[in-house]
Formats: sequence, structure tokens, C-alpha cells
Amino acid sequence: MPKRGKKYIEAGKDIKPLQSFELADAVSATVSNAFAKFDETVDVAIRLGVDPRHADQMVRGTCILPHGLGKEVKVLVFCKGEKEKEALDAGADFVGSQELVEKIQGGWFGFDKAIATPDMMGVVGKIGRVLGPRGLMPNAKTGTVTFDVAKAVDELKAGKIDFRVEKAGIIHAPIGKVSFGAEKLTENLVALLEVLVKLKPSAAKGAYFKTVTVSSTMGHGHRIDTATLKEVAK
Repeated sequence: MPKRGKKYIEAGKDIKPLQSFELADAVSATVSNAFAKFDETVDVAIRLGVDPRHADQMVRGTCILPHGLGKEVKVLVFCKGEKEKEALDAGADFVGSQELVEKIQGGWFGFDKAIATPDMMGVVGKIGRVLGPRGLMPNAKTGTVTFDVAKAVDELKAGKIDFRVEKAGIIHAPIGKVSFGAEKLTENLVALLEVLVKLKPSAAKGAYFKTVTVSSTMGHGHRIDTATLKEVAK
């Protein structure tokens, strides 16, 4: 077990083993117990009652957080022709085609998200092996392979996140920064949970939200009492 610092221990002195909170209280405790000198990111880990080994129980999607993520998202768009101007007007940071592919092949990754028009996927596919492991490969399922590049850029800049359940049935996602305060973070988390409810596989049986834990980058995890999520999960 890793050695914990004094600040970490002090922040968690009032948390009891297996203690659970109502959603808003868990978020509030996460914010009040954050102790790092930088603005920590607040994340949520959600264990779902699904078996991702079965295709009909895979949970994957996107969510536009109402208050964003609290950081500048640099967006790259693979496109050509009139779509280049459309992407730039929407606020894209990098726009182009073959020249961007070559730049990435040379080891450049100065962007956070990538979008591609469908006609560019043949070119983008050449660097799929380097984009994929970094979570940067455009994908139609997450809305990043589209001719409506303006909408896609707007959504990513506004705080759109994409998620996919892991082998253990867990979804990890950021919901903002500690500086947002508990109210905005709670609203971001509720938005994510509502999307997950809509994506619940019909093959999933029993409790859908097994565990939901909120934590900051350096702080303790605060488990939410899933019984209090009925209003969100109805």
C-alpha cells in the first residue's frame, strides 16, 4: 500500500470505512476535502451492473456537461475544402488533411480531441494505430466523424466527454474542477448519470448502478449511496 502524506490522512480523518453519502453530499465532501495547491480535477468512477464481454451489454456514449470541464480543449479537424473554413469559424485549433497526418506521424500530439469528415477517414486510418491508444481516433459513435464539423467542434469546446465501460464494468469520467464548487459539479454528475440511464442495456439485470464514487485528483473517494439515485435512475 502506498505511503500517504499528512494532508491526505488529515483530509480523510472523518471518513468512515465503507461510508456512503447522498449524491450532493458526496460531491460537497470531495470539494471541501481537496487539499492540493492546484485546481484538482473531480472524477467519478461508476461500476455498472453489466458484463461488457457481451456485445448487448456494452455501454458507450457521450455527454455534454452543462458546466464544461474547466479547461481549454484543443480540437483538431481533419477535413478539406469548404469544411476547413467551417471548422475554423467554429473555433477549431488545427485544421487540415494530409499535412496534419504527416505531422502526427512525426510525433506531434498538440491537441486533445480530433474530428474528421467521413471522406477523410481513409487518410486518418493511416495513423489509427497511434491515435487509438491515446483516445484520439475520430469515431462515428461519439459524433467525431461527421460532416457537421461546426456542431462537433462546438460540443467538444463546451465540455463534451465520451465514455466507455471497461472490462471490469467500470466507467471513469471527469466532471469538472474543484473550483467549480459543489453545485455545478453535482449538476454535471447528474447529467452524466441521466445519459447512462438512457443507455442501460435491456440485457442488464439487477441493480444498474452498483457503486458510484467521486474523488478529486489527490483526494479521497466519497461513495454515493446508490439507493438515493432513484430519482436520477428512474
